[in-house]
Amino acid sequence: MTQSTSYSDICILRLSAIGDVCHAVSAVQAIQKAHPHAKITWVIGKVEAMLLADLPGVEFVVFDKKQGKQAYKQLKETFKGRKFDVLLHMQVALRANLAARCIPAKVKVGFDWARSKELHSLFINKRIAAQAEAHVLEGFQGFAKAIGVPEYEPSWQMPITDAHQHTADTLLGTERLAGRIFVISPAASKKERNWLPERYAALADYAHNQGFSVVITGGPTPLENELAEQIIAHSHVPVLNLVGKTQLKELLCVLKRASLVLAPDTGPAHMAVTVGTPVIGLYAHSNPKRTGPYLYQNYVVEVYHQNLLEQTGKTADQLPWGTRVKGADLMAQIRVEEVTLMFDLVLLKEQL
Repeated sequence: MTQSTSYSDICILRLSAIGDVCHAVSAVQAIQKAHPHAKITWVIGKVEAMLLADLPGVEFVVFDKKQGKQAYKQLKETFKGRKFDVLLHMQVALRANLAARCIPAKVKVGFDWARSKELHSLFINKRIAAQAEAHVLEGFQGFAKAIGVPEYEPSWQMPITDAHQHTADTLLGTERLAGRIFVISPAASKKERNWLPERYAALADYAHNQGFSVVITGGPTPLENELAEQIIAHSHVPVLNLVGKTQLKELLCVLKRASLVLAPDTGPAHMAVTVGTPVIGLYAHSNPKRTGPYLYQNYVVEVYHQNLLEQTGKTADQLPWGTRVKGADLMAQIRVEEVTLMFDLVLLKEQL
């Protein structure tokens, strides 16, 4: 597969999660520029499709994992009679590997040997080039390069409309829109990856005292609602609670209006990157060089590396890339003082 190869029908397979599909968007849009006449079909998860619906030039086929076996049957039926020039199989999870079986393509490109897991190798016939210590986004760049896309700087054109922005602006209110907005997106998919509510509250107080309006965002789950309530209870300043009040596109618009975002290892951190909003990422369990906010990795506050060394006796470059560390209370090692110092640094660097 070279740059001179012509593609008319390309299939992307990346089902989840929110952060990962955000990374994949930049690769897909680079592919569109390099192959402007190719039809792009993206097999994607149901929730993720809500965020990316109406992405220009992309046909989405939703794979709803909750349907079980029926989801695979539906995928086969959808693609009956079609034959893609190439499938870019961007996910190693077994669920995605089984989905790849249902997608007819001459060439099925997957990850290199080092990143192949859960029988991934059985469902592909080409591999992307190996990459040393690559960020997830750079892995997706590898798929673009595999079909002839030249080197590119990641960029995003996210599918949000004036209506989505108007709804977000209405929720934020004119007073906040007139000034700087500090968004706290406090909840990760796993509770152990969340920072302590009283420490989020301390940053809310600090930001308010620096002249920011403070907003908390999140989904409608009981965990996210409870965490937001705890943060507000510990805070001594006005905080706008938008948890459970935004659809994903509206949340993206809130993040776009923000001057700065504070978040742990969670999808909204990567959503903020796509709209150019700086992110302070809080990391303990996974290597931020692999999964941190891509354009703002210098703004991460982390205790990952010290815990990795303590638990394994080795550094990240001596272990399989992406090795995670375990522990229910690791995030408590991140001190308020470290985050406020980073807050000040970001304000200086970004001239906020």
